[in-house]
Amino acid sequence: MDNMSGFDVVLIIAIILFARLGVRLVTRFIKMKKNDAQDNQKNN
Repeated sequence: MDNMSGFDVVLIIAIILFARLGVRLVTRFIKMKKNDAQDNQKNN
């Protein structure tokens, strides 16, 4: 029982880290897309 709860804690920490990484990647991707759109408008 104790072993399972310890594993759950590790799993939760891993999920949180992956979620933060995913959010960071998505926000960076959106920022890049916005910058590309602005650059295209300036060039045209």
